[in-house]
Amino acid sequence: MAKLSMNVTTSFYGNVATDIATAKSAGFGGIELQSPKLYRYLDAGYSVNTLPDMLDGLEVTGIGAVLDLERQGTAREEMLQEVQRMAEIATVVGAPILQMCTGPVDWNVVKDFKAGKLTESDTRYRGTLGLSEAEAISVATNNVSAAASIAADHGLEIYLEPLAWSNINRCRQALEIIERCGRDNIGIALDTWHFWTVGDTLEEVAALPKELIKAAHISDGLDLDREHEVPTQDVHRNVVIGGGAIPLQQWVDAIKSTGYDGWWVSEMFSDRANEHDFHKVASTMRNLLDIMTS
Repeated sequence: MAKLSMNVTTSFYGNVATDIATAKSAGFGGIELQSPKLYRYLDAGYSVNTLPDMLDGLEVTGIGAVLDLERQGTAREEMLQEVQRMAEIATVVGAPILQMCTGPVDWNVVKDFKAGKLTESDTRYRGTLGLSEAEAISVATNNVSAAASIAADHGLEIYLEPLAWSNINRCRQALEIIERCGRDNIGIALDTWHFWTVGDTLEEVAALPKELIKAAHISDGLDLDREHEVPTQDVHRNVVIGGGAIPLQQWVDAIKSTGYDGWWVSEMFSDRANEHDFHKVASTMRNLLDIMTS
Protein backbone atom coordinates (compact mmCIF):
# COMPACT_ATOMS: atom_id res chain seq x y z
CA MET A 1 0.00 0.00 0.00
CA ALA A 2 1.31 3.44 -0.95
CA LYS A 3 2.39 5.85 1.76
CA LEU A 4 0.06 8.87 1.73
CA SER A 5 0.77 12.19 3.41
CA MET A 6 -1.31 15.37 3.66
CA ASN A 7 0.34 18.70 3.01
CA VAL A 8 -1.45 21.26 5.17
CA THR A 9 -2.54 23.23 2.10
CA THR A 10 -5.17 20.49 1.78
CA SER A 11 -6.92 22.00 4.82
CA PHE A 12 -5.80 25.48 3.87
CA TYR A 13 -7.50 27.62 6.53
CA GLY A 14 -6.86 25.21 9.38
CA ASN A 15 -4.27 25.52 12.12
CA VAL A 16 -1.71 23.02 13.40
CA ALA A 17 -4.21 21.28 15.68
CA THR A 18 -7.02 21.02 13.12
CA ASP A 19 -4.61 20.01 10.34
CA ILE A 20 -3.29 17.12 12.41
CA ALA A 21 -6.80 16.04 13.40
CA THR A 22 -7.96 16.25 9.78
CA ALA A 23 -5.06 14.17 8.46
CA LYS A 24 -5.78 11.49 11.06
CA SER A 25 -9.53 11.41 10.47
CA ALA A 26 -9.05 11.24 6.70
CA GLY A 27 -6.80 8.20 6.99
CA PHE A 28 -3.47 9.70 5.98
CA GLY A 29 -0.39 8.02 7.41
CA GLY A 30 1.66 11.21 7.34
CA ILE A 31 1.51 14.98 7.32
CA GLU A 32 3.72 17.72 5.90
CA LEU A 33 3.80 20.57 8.41
CA GLN A 34 4.34 24.04 6.96
CA SER A 35 5.04 27.61 7.90
CA PRO A 36 3.31 29.95 8.51
CA LYS A 37 0.99 27.63 10.45
CA LEU A 38 3.87 26.09 12.42
CA TYR A 39 5.27 29.49 13.34
CA ARG A 40 1.82 30.82 14.25
CA TYR A 41 1.40 27.93 16.68
CA LEU A 42 4.79 28.44 18.29
CA ASP A 43 4.60 32.24 18.29
CA ALA A 44 1.27 32.01 20.11
CA GLY A 45 3.20 30.55 23.03
CA TYR A 46 2.73 26.82 22.52
CA SER A 47 5.83 24.69 23.04
CA VAL A 48 7.14 22.54 20.20
CA ASN A 49 7.20 19.74 22.77
CA THR A 50 3.37 19.67 22.73
CA LEU A 51 3.41 18.44 19.11
CA PRO A 52 4.56 14.81 19.49
CA ASP A 53 1.52 13.87 21.60
CA MET A 54 -0.79 15.59 19.12
CA LEU A 55 0.89 13.74 16.26
CA ASP A 56 0.70 10.31 17.86
CA GLY A 57 -0.08 7.80 15.10
CA LEU A 58 0.83 10.25 12.33
CA GLU A 59 4.30 10.55 10.79
CA VAL A 60 5.67 13.99 9.96
CA THR A 61 7.05 13.31 6.49
CA GLY A 62 8.66 16.72 6.12
CA ILE A 63 8.44 20.34 7.20
CA GLY A 64 8.83 23.58 5.35
CA ALA A 65 9.22 25.81 3.80
CA VAL A 66 12.29 28.00 3.85
CA LEU A 67 11.33 30.41 1.09
CA ASP A 68 13.53 32.59 -1.14
CA LEU A 69 16.50 30.28 -0.68
CA GLU A 70 18.84 32.48 -2.71
CA ARG A 71 18.79 35.43 -0.28
CA GLN A 72 21.99 37.44 0.05
CA GLY A 73 23.68 39.71 2.61
CA THR A 74 21.96 39.99 5.98
CA ALA A 75 18.91 38.31 4.45
CA ARG A 76 21.08 35.23 3.82
CA GLU A 77 21.93 35.05 7.51
CA GLU A 78 18.23 35.33 8.34
CA MET A 79 17.51 32.49 5.92
CA LEU A 80 20.12 30.25 7.55
CA GLN A 81 18.74 31.12 10.98
CA GLU A 82 15.35 29.96 9.73
CA VAL A 83 16.92 26.69 8.55
CA GLN A 84 18.35 26.27 12.04
CA ARG A 85 14.97 26.95 13.65
CA MET A 86 13.18 24.56 11.32
CA ALA A 87 15.82 21.88 11.91
CA GLU A 88 15.31 22.14 15.65
CA ILE A 89 11.54 21.76 15.20
CA ALA A 90 12.08 18.78 12.89
CA THR A 91 14.13 16.91 15.46
CA VAL A 92 11.33 17.24 18.01
CA VAL A 93 8.50 16.14 15.71
CA GLY A 94 10.54 13.44 13.98
CA ALA A 95 10.57 14.94 10.51
CA PRO A 96 13.47 13.64 8.39
CA ILE A 97 13.66 16.49 5.90
CA LEU A 98 13.31 20.27 5.40
CA GLN A 99 11.86 21.98 2.32
CA MET A 100 13.53 24.91 0.57
CA CYS A 101 11.95 26.89 -2.29
CA THR A 102 13.42 29.22 -4.88
CA GLY A 103 12.18 32.78 -5.04
CA PRO A 104 10.83 35.30 -5.21
CA VAL A 105 7.79 33.67 -3.65
CA ASP A 106 5.80 36.77 -4.70
CA TRP A 107 4.88 36.04 -8.33
CA ASN A 108 3.75 39.65 -8.84
CA VAL A 109 7.40 40.70 -8.66
CA VAL A 110 8.17 38.30 -11.48
CA LYS A 111 5.24 39.56 -13.53
CA ASP A 112 6.37 43.17 -13.08
CA PHE A 113 9.97 42.26 -13.92
CA LYS A 114 8.99 40.51 -17.16
CA ALA A 115 6.70 43.42 -18.07
CA GLY A 116 9.57 45.89 -17.52
CA LYS A 117 7.75 47.51 -14.58
CA LEU A 118 10.16 46.58 -11.77
CA THR A 119 12.09 49.76 -11.08
CA GLU A 120 15.42 50.17 -9.29
CA SER A 121 13.63 51.84 -6.38
CA ASP A 122 11.23 48.92 -5.89
CA THR A 123 12.20 47.34 -2.56
CA ARG A 124 10.33 44.08 -3.03
CA TYR A 125 12.48 40.95 -2.93
CA ARG A 126 13.45 39.89 -6.46
CA GLY A 127 15.61 36.82 -5.89
CA THR A 128 17.91 36.15 -8.83
CA LEU A 129 15.81 38.02 -11.40
CA GLY A 130 18.16 39.82 -13.78
CA LEU A 131 21.04 37.42 -13.22
CA SER A 132 22.19 34.94 -15.82
CA GLU A 133 21.22 31.31 -15.27
CA ALA A 134 24.81 30.45 -14.34
CA GLU A 135 24.95 33.28 -11.80
CA ALA A 136 21.57 32.35 -10.33
CA ILE A 137 22.52 28.69 -9.93
CA SER A 138 25.82 29.66 -8.33
CA VAL A 139 24.07 31.84 -5.74
CA ALA A 140 21.51 29.13 -5.01
CA THR A 141 24.15 26.42 -4.76
CA ASN A 142 26.12 28.36 -2.19
CA ASN A 143 23.05 28.87 0.00
CA VAL A 144 21.68 25.36 -0.35
CA SER A 145 25.06 23.91 0.54
CA ALA A 146 25.20 26.01 3.71
CA ALA A 147 21.65 24.98 4.62
CA ALA A 148 22.47 21.31 3.98
CA SER A 149 25.37 21.57 6.44
CA ILE A 150 22.97 22.82 9.13
CA ALA A 151 20.51 20.06 8.30
CA ALA A 152 23.25 17.42 8.42
CA ASP A 153 24.26 18.60 11.89
CA HIS A 154 20.76 17.56 12.97
CA GLY A 155 20.72 14.31 10.99
CA LEU A 156 18.31 15.78 8.42
CA GLU A 157 17.97 16.12 4.67
CA ILE A 158 16.92 19.00 2.40
CA TYR A 159 14.46 18.81 -0.47
CA LEU A 160 14.42 21.54 -3.10
CA GLU A 161 11.27 22.81 -4.75
CA PRO A 162 11.87 25.18 -7.67
CA LEU A 163 8.80 27.42 -7.94
CA ALA A 164 7.30 27.60 -11.41
CA TRP A 165 7.38 31.40 -11.68
CA SER A 166 10.88 31.88 -10.27
CA ASN A 167 14.15 32.34 -12.11
CA ILE A 168 15.25 28.85 -11.04
CA ASN A 169 12.26 26.71 -11.92
CA ARG A 170 13.39 23.65 -13.86
CA CYS A 171 14.19 20.10 -12.86
CA ARG A 172 17.56 20.26 -14.61
CA GLN A 173 18.48 23.36 -12.62
CA ALA A 174 17.65 21.62 -9.34
CA LEU A 175 19.76 18.65 -10.41
CA GLU A 176 22.67 20.96 -11.22
CA ILE A 177 22.42 22.58 -7.79
CA ILE A 178 22.41 19.16 -6.12
CA GLU A 179 25.40 17.99 -8.17
CA ARG A 180 27.39 21.15 -7.49
CA CYS A 181 26.67 20.97 -3.76
CA GLY A 182 28.19 17.50 -3.71
CA ARG A 183 26.28 16.44 -0.62
CA ASP A 184 24.27 13.29 -0.04
CA ASN A 185 21.49 14.91 2.01
CA ILE A 186 19.91 17.03 -0.76
CA GLY A 187 17.10 15.92 -3.03
CA ILE A 188 13.98 17.10 -4.85
CA ALA A 189 10.35 17.58 -3.89
CA LEU A 190 8.83 16.45 -7.18
CA ASP A 191 5.74 18.62 -7.50
CA THR A 192 3.54 17.72 -10.46
CA TRP A 193 2.20 21.28 -10.84
CA HIS A 194 5.58 23.00 -10.89
CA PHE A 195 7.11 20.38 -13.21
CA TRP A 196 4.20 20.28 -15.67
CA THR A 197 3.64 24.04 -15.63
CA VAL A 198 7.20 24.94 -16.67
CA GLY A 199 7.31 22.23 -19.34
CA ASP A 200 9.41 19.57 -17.67
CA THR A 201 8.55 16.21 -19.18
CA LEU A 202 7.49 12.74 -18.12
CA GLU A 203 10.68 11.45 -19.70
CA GLU A 204 12.76 13.71 -17.45
CA VAL A 205 10.85 12.44 -14.43
CA ALA A 206 11.28 8.80 -15.39
CA ALA A 207 15.04 9.37 -15.78
CA LEU A 208 15.47 10.73 -12.24
CA PRO A 209 17.45 8.61 -9.79
CA LYS A 210 14.84 7.44 -7.31
CA GLU A 211 17.06 8.32 -4.35
CA LEU A 212 16.85 12.01 -5.30
CA ILE A 213 13.04 12.08 -5.12
CA LYS A 214 12.36 12.86 -1.47
CA ALA A 215 8.61 13.51 -1.83
CA ALA A 216 6.04 13.39 -4.61
CA HIS A 217 3.62 16.32 -4.36
CA ILE A 218 0.44 15.54 -6.28
CA SER A 219 -1.08 18.84 -7.31
CA ASP A 220 -3.25 19.83 -10.26
CA GLY A 221 -3.33 22.95 -12.40
CA LEU A 222 -4.98 24.77 -15.26
CA ASP A 223 -3.60 25.12 -18.76
CA LEU A 224 -1.63 28.23 -19.66
CA ASP A 225 0.37 29.89 -22.40
CA ARG A 226 3.86 28.96 -21.22
CA GLU A 227 5.53 31.39 -23.62
CA HIS A 228 3.61 34.50 -22.57
CA GLU A 229 2.09 33.88 -19.13
CA VAL A 230 3.77 33.93 -15.72
CA PRO A 231 2.28 30.95 -13.85
CA THR A 232 0.67 31.93 -10.56
CA GLN A 233 -0.95 29.84 -7.84
CA ASP A 234 -3.95 32.12 -7.50
CA VAL A 235 -4.92 31.53 -11.15
CA HIS A 236 -3.19 28.50 -12.64
CA ARG A 237 -3.24 26.29 -9.53
CA ASN A 238 -6.70 27.26 -8.35
CA VAL A 239 -8.34 23.89 -8.91
CA VAL A 240 -9.19 20.74 -6.98
CA ILE A 241 -6.79 17.85 -7.50
CA GLY A 242 -8.15 15.78 -10.35
CA GLY A 243 -10.16 18.63 -11.83
CA GLY A 244 -7.42 20.35 -13.81
CA ALA A 245 -5.46 19.90 -17.01
CA ILE A 246 -2.54 17.83 -15.71
CA PRO A 247 -2.68 14.13 -16.67
CA LEU A 248 -1.91 13.16 -13.08
CA GLN A 249 -2.03 9.40 -13.58
CA GLN A 250 0.67 9.68 -16.23
CA TRP A 251 2.82 11.67 -13.81
CA VAL A 252 2.26 9.21 -10.99
CA ASP A 253 3.17 6.34 -13.32
CA ALA A 254 6.34 8.14 -14.44
CA ILE A 255 7.38 8.68 -10.83
CA LYS A 256 6.62 5.04 -9.98
CA SER A 257 8.73 3.91 -12.95
CA THR A 258 11.84 5.23 -11.18
CA GLY A 259 11.26 2.76 -8.36
CA TYR A 260 10.20 5.54 -6.00
CA ASP A 261 8.57 4.12 -2.88
CA GLY A 262 8.36 7.22 -0.68
CA TRP A 263 5.50 9.46 0.39
CA TRP A 264 2.78 10.68 -1.96
CA VAL A 265 1.55 14.06 -0.77
CA SER A 266 -1.68 15.93 -1.51
CA GLU A 267 -1.04 19.63 -2.13
CA MET A 268 -3.83 21.94 -3.24
CA PHE A 269 -4.59 25.65 -3.67
CA SER A 270 -8.28 25.64 -4.57
CA ASP A 271 -10.52 28.50 -3.42
CA ARG A 272 -13.58 26.26 -3.64
CA ALA A 273 -12.00 23.46 -1.64
CA ASN A 274 -10.75 25.93 0.95
CA GLU A 275 -14.35 26.93 1.74
CA HIS A 276 -15.51 23.33 2.12
CA ASP A 277 -15.47 20.95 5.09
CA PHE A 278 -11.86 20.07 5.99
CA HIS A 279 -12.56 16.40 6.62
CA LYS A 280 -14.53 15.87 3.40
CA VAL A 281 -11.85 17.59 1.32
CA ALA A 282 -9.00 15.66 2.96
CA SER A 283 -10.86 12.34 2.74
CA THR A 284 -11.62 12.88 -0.93
CA MET A 285 -8.00 13.76 -1.69
CA ARG A 286 -6.74 10.79 0.30
CA ASN A 287 -9.02 8.41 -1.60
CA LEU A 288 -7.93 9.92 -4.92
CA LEU A 289 -4.24 9.49 -4.08
CA ASP A 290 -4.91 5.93 -2.98
CA ILE A 291 -6.50 5.10 -6.34
CA MET A 292 -3.77 6.81 -8.40
CA THR A 293 -0.83 5.30 -6.53
CA SER A 294 -2.13 1.76 -6.00
